[in-house]
Amino acid sequence: MKLSALKNFLTNAESLHIKLPNGEFVPSHFHITEMGLLTKHFMDCGGTVREEKFASIQVWTANDLEHRLDPQKVLAIIAVSEKIVGNDDLDIEIEYQSETIGKYGVEALDGNLVLTVKKTNCLANDHCGIPADKIKMPLPELVVAGESCCTPGGGCC
Repeated sequence: MKLSALKNFLTNAESLHIKLPNGEFVPSHFHITEMGLLTKHFMDCGGTVREEKFASIQVWTANDLEHRLDPQKVLAIIAVSEKIVGNDDLDIEIEYQSETIGKYGVEALDGNLVLTVKKTNCLANDHCGIPADKIKMPLPELVVAGESCCTPGGGCC
C-alpha cells in the first residue's frame, strides 16, 4: 500500500483495526511508536547497486488497555512525520512485535488494515544460475497437429 492510499483509507474510516496475516487482530490498544523513512542501499548478488525507500510505521502494544487510536489521530501522526518522510508516495512497511520484529506490507480489506507477509527474492536470477521456472502445459498442447515430423506408421519412432 502506498502512503496516499493509507491516507485515503484513514480519511474515510470510522475506526481502525489491524489484522495480522494469521487472521488475529493487533490488540485495539496499540500505539504507533515510530514513523519514519527507511532507506535500503545495497548491492544484489549480480553486482547491481540498488536503493529502496519505505515509509515505516512501528505498531506496539503495552498494558494501557484503554488506549485507542482513531483514524484522525493516525492522520495527524502521518502529517507530523512528513517532515522526515517527505511528500513522496512511498510504499508502507509496518513493524510489529511478535516472536521477533516482523516487517509487513499492508492493504485495506473489508474496512481493516491487513498486514501482508513480505518475502525475500533474488533480484539477479540471471547472475546466480537459478533456472527459470518451467512453463507447465498439457502435453497435447505441445505438439500442434500438422507440425510433427512423425506420424503414426511413418517409421520415424
